[in-house]
Amino acid sequence: MTDPTPAVRDRALGLPPEELPAYLYDLAALDAHAAAVRAALPRQVELYYAAKANPEPEILAALGPHVQGYEVSSGGELAHVAKAVTGHPLAFGGPGKTPDEITAALELGVARFHVESAYELRMLGALAARVVPHTRVGVLLRFNLALDDASLTGSSLTMGGRPTPFGIDPAEADSVVTSFTDGSLPQLDLLGVHAHLASGLDAPRQLAVAETMVTWSQALALRHGIRLAEVNVGGGMSVDYTAPGALFDWARYGEGLARLCWAHPGLTLRIEPGRALSAYCGWYATEVLDVKQSHGEEFAVVRGGTHHLRTPAAKGHDQPCTVLPAREPWPHPWPRSEARQDRVTFAGQLCTPKDVLSRRVPVAGLRAGDRVVFSMAGAYAWNISHHDFLMHPRPGFHFL
Repeated sequence: MTDPTPAVRDRALGLPPEELPAYLYDLAALDAHAAAVRAALPRQVELYYAAKANPEPEILAALGPHVQGYEVSSGGELAHVAKAVTGHPLAFGGPGKTPDEITAALELGVARFHVESAYELRMLGALAARVVPHTRVGVLLRFNLALDDASLTGSSLTMGGRPTPFGIDPAEADSVVTSFTDGSLPQLDLLGVHAHLASGLDAPRQLAVAETMVTWSQALALRHGIRLAEVNVGGGMSVDYTAPGALFDWARYGEGLARLCWAHPGLTLRIEPGRALSAYCGWYATEVLDVKQSHGEEFAVVRGGTHHLRTPAAKGHDQPCTVLPAREPWPHPWPRSEARQDRVTFAGQLCTPKDVLSRRVPVAGLRAGDRVVFSMAGAYAWNISHHDFLMHPRPGFHFL
């Protein structure tokens, strides 16, 4: 998955220097990947896309045929996604929802609210009575369930199983559920439970987390004599930037979820991947501006940098990349700078040593003017970057 697709390669080489850097998204590759993911899942499992990973309208639309809905985590995402993919079910999650955001979600007819606290639940109930007084509002309670250390092994980001601001403490579960059974929240329907506890887990650990969640949720329902129809086990499927070919095992995960559904007939499971769906469809294409030596190491300075592609700085990894030698002839009267060593570190144009995209890449013979295409840039890339630092031009965007 490191090498650019033919469409991406042609566009990266064909763009003039002044149109670089550019994000290149292969929508056909995204469509094929999403179709394969959906095919690996049993029909009882609903697939939602976490829009925070990449909310470009073209990405959202390309995923439309393969997902049952979209998860949004702010009022801005809510408005954006509702406009980009009109008519698709939305789930509104995330901590710290404001009254204005909840009001907007109610007015848009959001299908499900992932409620993060007892206070937020009371706020939702009061606003629903005022904004949509004759409409039933669906709720999934997000809980910060405890997990053993083995379940979190390999996690790149942990949102649960320990003290965090995410979700409701399990110690409060019974009192929160009682607010539905005692008539305190007459307009709200408790549909089920949600928990997104960790990111970067492989298929076996994701299945272990899902089984823990379902078992815990069913016990909660039994204690209160109610039926919980849905359990949302979140996202966080592993994406390995150090081994781009090591994809999450969707077939094994789907088989495990099928067994879980069989053991709990009538239960709908829902997953919310983001990065694992869109990361592989995006490339960040740029040009080598200079190759230089410093204290025995070589650096290639490229157009752009981590103010466009924040992912390697945010996650502390080296972004996978491919070098495409520049087309001849060299258009300038000065000679090219050229690498004299076998390994080169790619850095951006920012005035900080943290502006590094990939370290000690084996690219013997690299020269100024060569193109570099950084892969796995379809998620948490442009949309999490500090775009305006130093006021460099913004990249182009191409949907192929």
